[in-house]
Amino acid sequence: MAVSSAPLVVLLVAGCAAVAAATRYTVGDGEGWTTGVNYNNWANSKFFRQGDELEFRYQRNAHTVTEVSQTNFDSCNGNTPITNDAGGTTIIRLSYPGTHYFICTTPSHCNNGMKLAVNVIGDPSYSAASPPAAASAAAAVAAGALIKLALF
Repeated sequence: MAVSSAPLVVLLVAGCAAVAAATRYTVGDGEGWTTGVNYNNWANSKFFRQGDELEFRYQRNAHTVTEVSQTNFDSCNGNTPITNDAGGTTIIRLSYPGTHYFICTTPSHCNNGMKLAVNVIGDPSYSAASPPAAASAAAAVAAGALIKLALF
């Protein structure tokens, strides 16, 4: 049984490894999404891949997480957002490669540095239907259990 199950086990492990590879980053680490943080330094210390997630933690209704175009990022203009949220915790899945731009639209916050640009590297194993990072961990545990069953 173990010999005939080997190809299935290999495929299962490879598939779960690709899904489990996504990372969730807390923007600003312990500081969160707020004024007075150098988000350029924060982003430059990370390597973002397609499928990773950004978790913005901030005081509800005191800040926004507004994804904008590069032009609107450069000018701190949130009038034509791609997405916008002020709920206190915002999770953004980086579902496509390229640079993603985020600003806070609370007056003067963006102009005072509350803006983030992240460059996302494409990942050929990424699927838009892949579960988020928390579900990936559960999938990896389930895969481990299936592998044990397949081997016995």
